[in-house]
Amino acid sequence: MKLPTISIQFKTLPTDPGVYQYFDKNDTVIYIGKAKNLKRRVTSYFTKVHDNAKTRILVKKIHRMEYIVVPSEVDALLLENNLIKKYRPRYNILLKDDKTYPWICIKKEPFPRVFSTRKVIRDGSSYFGPYPNVKTVYTLLELIRGLYPIRTCNYDLSEEKVQKQSYKICLEYHIGNCLAPCEARVSEKDYEENIAGIQNIIKGNFRQSLDRLKSQMEEYSNAMEFERAQQVKEKLESLVNYQAKSTVVSPKITNVDVFSIISDESYGYVNFFKVAFGSIIMSHTVEIKKKLEESDAEMLRLAIVDLRQRFNSQSKEIYVPFEIDLGPKIKVTIPILGDKKKLVELSERNAKFFRLERFKQMKIVEPERHVKRLINQMKTDLRLNVEPVHIECFDNSNIQGTNPTAACVVFRNGKPFKKDYRHFKIKTVEGPDDFASMEEVVHRRYKRLLDEGQSLPQLIVIDGGKGQLSSAVKSLNRLGLRGQIAIIGIAKRLEEIYYPGDSIPMYLDKKSETLKIIQQLRNEAHRFGLTLHRKIRSKSALNSPLDGIEGIGPKTKELLLMEFKSLKRIKAAPQEAIIKLLGNVKGVKIYQKLQLL
Repeated sequence: MKLPTISIQFKTLPTDPGVYQYFDKNDTVIYIGKAKNLKRRVTSYFTKVHDNAKTRILVKKIHRMEYIVVPSEVDALLLENNLIKKYRPRYNILLKDDKTYPWICIKKEPFPRVFSTRKVIRDGSSYFGPYPNVKTVYTLLELIRGLYPIRTCNYDLSEEKVQKQSYKICLEYHIGNCLAPCEARVSEKDYEENIAGIQNIIKGNFRQSLDRLKSQMEEYSNAMEFERAQQVKEKLESLVNYQAKSTVVSPKITNVDVFSIISDESYGYVNFFKVAFGSIIMSHTVEIKKKLEESDAEMLRLAIVDLRQRFNSQSKEIYVPFEIDLGPKIKVTIPILGDKKKLVELSERNAKFFRLERFKQMKIVEPERHVKRLINQMKTDLRLNVEPVHIECFDNSNIQGTNPTAACVVFRNGKPFKKDYRHFKIKTVEGPDDFASMEEVVHRRYKRLLDEGQSLPQLIVIDGGKGQLSSAVKSLNRLGLRGQIAIIGIAKRLEEIYYPGDSIPMYLDKKSETLKIIQQLRNEAHRFGLTLHRKIRSKSALNSPLDGIEGIGPKTKELLLMEFKSLKRIKAAPQEAIIKLLGNVKGVKIYQKLQLL
């Protein structure tokens, strides 16, 4: 039977919740999605105009589709997650699998062993985890073995074999690391009490173990067994120190999961806290690559389902920064105040730090990806139509109204491109007029680029507020470039960003990378502008009015200064003194010209 076309399937799709799969012409799954209403969701792909280019490409590649109807939207979310893991479609965001994460196993056997493993075998044993990294597991096991003497051998300690005395005690017993269940030197009941204490510690409940150790210490102390009391005290201190390493939140908050998300143009970063008995006992952050400009809500919802499955979370309540529908079985709380709100904020901070760490790594390992992300971020933050790959920044320099100059610095791909830096001496403006000077240099710069057929920048940054920006815009209007190049001004005092025709400034986050690039541009333009200004001032300081008098060369100038010490005294000298020094003809001529200064 021939498969129905997409257009025919539209007409027969149910309005129930479900999961849909899109296939390309090679019958490969390219996208999997979930829907509360299958008919409405699937139809929207082919009837809406999509702003996102990737979505338009996806729609063009869809050759056929399949769908699965499920009882609820929550079931659709779970099924979608499992199918994405199985097929790994090209246009779906993907989260890592949990195959390499370690677990702590309490083996189902007489006198159970406690050890780390990466394989979960459904044999009735208790598994805790998985843990984000193996270091956490080793630290926890080291603490447990220091507190509770448990066996590490893999002997079969069935009652029959123990009674037959099939095994002999080993060194572990003699050094105090094992209670020798192999020779029945500890009852199974006492051993199970130790296992119960271990389970509490793994779950984050330290209270029972702390109370038990304190009680033991007091018993040994009262019985004058001070050496044993000291050993218990050391264990107690070890447990207290380990508990201190877990971020203590509030004893009222227990058995909850906390999720938050930070995102940019290309990626989302989801942090997960597991809170038990008033402490954060686990933290994990994942990076999610956007495929079709997924929203924060979509990414967070998928991550919550995946992380809870991956880390085997059974918590009935989660804290999140905004509303997420996860079905009736999970209570979703959006904290407003207090310890719960602080938990979500702490989770967001961890996501931000993870993102910054990834950026630093990316800058080293994948510089091209780092630059693309940075340029995309600037485009979003500054509300530009195109990516600002080529940026130019202008700054005026004049000190006490003298020697007015200007500078233009150029950044390409977020970095200084010093080859294209330019200095300007102000030609048409008299006196210190920053507005007119800015209008002149912007006009001269872009008239020349147009005349020479050179590429224009995507963004111009003007060092100054509304006045300097308006002057620069006048030049762009005269050149017919208004609308072709984005232009902004940055005022120094409060780092205000101004746009043409808008009197209300925009404020960027003080820690944002976009603001840091703009500040770097402004500072570089200021530095570069001052280099020319200083050269001009130095040159003018070395020049003297004597240099402009005909007949006074370097040697004559030197003679006059050596004799009279200053220009003022040279001008005040009598004609006879000048003639005596330089001779009759030259002396008279120079004396007359000096009187005109």
